[in-house]
Amino acid sequence: MREKEREMGKNEYLPLFETRASRGRLLFKLYVLTIFVAICMILVYRVSYLPVEGAVEIWSWIGMFFAELWFSFYWFITQLVRWNPIYRYTFKDRLSQRYEKDLPGVDIFVCTADPEIEPPTMVINTVLSMMAYDYPPEKLSVYLSDDGGSDLTFYAMLEASRFSKHWLPFCKKLKIQPRSPEAYFRTALEPLDDPNKAKEWLFVKKLYIDMKYQIEATTKLGKVPEEICKEHKGFHEWNFISSRRDHQTILEILIDGTDPQAMDNEGQPLPTLVYLAREKRPQYPHNFKAGAMNALIRVSSRISNSPIILNVDCDMYSNNSYSVRDALCFFMDEEKGREIGYIQYPQAFENITKNDIYCNSLNIEMEVDFPGLDGNGGPLYIGTGCFHRREALCGRRYSNENKVDWKEVNYRKVKESAGVLEEVCRILASCTYDANTEWGKEMGLKYGCPVEDVITGLSVQCKGWRSMYFIPERKGFLGLAPTTLLQTLVQHKRWSEGDFQILITRHSPFLFGHKRIPLKLQLSYCIYLLWATSWFAVLYYLVVPPLCLLRGISLFPKV
Repeated sequence: MREKEREMGKNEYLPLFETRASRGRLLFKLYVLTIFVAICMILVYRVSYLPVEGAVEIWSWIGMFFAELWFSFYWFITQLVRWNPIYRYTFKDRLSQRYEKDLPGVDIFVCTADPEIEPPTMVINTVLSMMAYDYPPEKLSVYLSDDGGSDLTFYAMLEASRFSKHWLPFCKKLKIQPRSPEAYFRTALEPLDDPNKAKEWLFVKKLYIDMKYQIEATTKLGKVPEEICKEHKGFHEWNFISSRRDHQTILEILIDGTDPQAMDNEGQPLPTLVYLAREKRPQYPHNFKAGAMNALIRVSSRISNSPIILNVDCDMYSNNSYSVRDALCFFMDEEKGREIGYIQYPQAFENITKNDIYCNSLNIEMEVDFPGLDGNGGPLYIGTGCFHRREALCGRRYSNENKVDWKEVNYRKVKESAGVLEEVCRILASCTYDANTEWGKEMGLKYGCPVEDVITGLSVQCKGWRSMYFIPERKGFLGLAPTTLLQTLVQHKRWSEGDFQILITRHSPFLFGHKRIPLKLQLSYCIYLLWATSWFAVLYYLVVPPLCLLRGISLFPKV
């Protein structure tokens, strides 16, 4: 009888995640109502007390009225986004109980572009943190896209592949967090309570420090020594490179996860690890990060072809080893999972200064706006810390008949040797492969836009897929924010230009998303798409009132 009850319990639907509305919404809505009344009073004042004499006074007053009208409209869009925030919570224990044997493969894409701005030691810390996820290693594949085509980065990856044989079992044995060696050893203390653990801790730390010193010394030298180059055939590829922007495809499978000999020091399998520097030629557009991502999608489809893809920037290491399992709670939910196209995690940074004078922490966006976007139909794709369904990213439209058999997608019918895969995948990463195809248009990330991530996420939503936003208790990823005014201005300029370009092209949410996504989500996109257009009202409000004050012209009510 008990066995029968247990069997019924297994067949009963248990959600893998739940959605909760934000608390305190009534107080917030009352607060918004008071602000709305105040805005109406300001606009009534502008209309009622329009000056009748003096051209300067009249036009200054009218300018103030239109600036305040614009601020009122933008405020309305902002409150629309924040009106109904929702939060997601996962049940990882249910996932383990019901689906542990059927967990899908996960391909992890790490993108880097410049070994000077993004040092190789930082890149491999991100890669190692991804390889060390609390997940079956035979189902993990980590791909590094090196758009800088640097032999220094390749050397660092080679060293990381060797160090991973010690690092992965160390992480699992001590259950450490985070699993970036640099971040962990920077703060962790030696476990003095257990002599054996302390000995192993010191041994692994020494291995990491030695590896880090060798990589940094080689990077400072600017060239990989000859004796090291002879250790791996991959270094010969750099004999044929003209420059960073003119070279053939370099693809090396550093760890073949399907090879029985790819084991760590504890005899457990290692994740697949692949280095890719796609082909670049001056006469062909490389399409920046979108081109790199699309090359990774094609290459990974031949090597591992996992149904779930995680992409991160090279400065966003994994801070939570359970992030993959959290994301799968959404994708593998029996009722709601089939309609989910991507799961966006918040961006978080570890180098924010105490005062954050350039507002680079993005706390308002990540903690306030994005839960509201989720409540209005789904968050934007922000280019990093995002789990994708491969078929959604590759352009497939959502259908109610979509049903994933996780056992089937995990079964690889053809197993090829690493050498054969490398030769085939070099063609997939060539600079001419995209030409006259749907890549960059209907498949993969979109080309031709500075914010290729936002426009790609919008396209996925318009094809019927849902997106969700998840804030874990422990931050999923930690990265580096701009630290100077120049870096901040360059970043915001790219965001503003790209978002405005989306607004005025055929990919505008009001055109491209008409009858495809909810109207409230179309309007919600405007909180970012209208960044660039706000400059005139802001500049006017900063310049005109002080000038009028100097001339004795009053623009505000007298108290």
